[in-house]
Amino acid sequence: MADKGGAYGTKAADTDFRKKWDKEEYAEKARKKDQEEKERMQENEERMKQGKKPRKGRPRDDLPKPTQLMKQRDAPLELDKNLNKTMVVQNPGGKGPGQPGFHCETCNRTYKDSVGYLDHINSRAHLRALGQTTKLERSTLEQVRTRIAFLREKTKEASSAKAFDFDQRLAEVKAKELAIRAEKKAQKQAEKERARLELVKDSAPNDEMAQLMGFGGFGSSKK
Repeated sequence: MADKGGAYGTKAADTDFRKKWDKEEYAEKARKKDQEEKERMQENEERMKQGKKPRKGRPRDDLPKPTQLMKQRDAPLELDKNLNKTMVVQNPGGKGPGQPGFHCETCNRTYKDSVGYLDHINSRAHLRALGQTTKLERSTLEQVRTRIAFLREKTKEASSAKAFDFDQRLAEVKAKELAIRAEKKAQKQAEKERARLELVKDSAPNDEMAQLMGFGGFGSSKK
């Protein structure tokens, strides 16, 4: 008796197309998780003996103390660079930059929307990972004067460009109006010429009939 074939040309009992799970990998993850939980419980016992509160969850990474004040970002965030685009997910079900969303390389975390990503990069944890505090550097009087002069020059350039654009736009509008007027004038002249030709065409048979009947012209007899 012949074996029944499947839809893809394989045997009906063949299940090789199904996803295979690496049992050793997941067993290693389970052992690592159990070890971390065991270490956390031991640490909590020691803390309780010292009269401290036990820690909840996984211990935080020991980050160095920040040595710099909070700085301004040099490059734009480009939160809308992938807007209305189709992307291929290279690492489905895993972790890292291949996931859909916004990935922070410094903290190795991925966020599904721009709001969560923006909150993260402005958070204390992200700034501490960069070695920065949440305090801003106090500007000096000379820096304030330099900034004001820069803004004044920038505003002046913008005003000059706007005035130039206004004059150019005004000249374009005037040229367009002149072109429209010339076109209308040409149309009126064409209509007058067409009406004159029709009048001449209609009056030609009447002149021939008058000559056949012996009538002269109806012009003036004065010379």
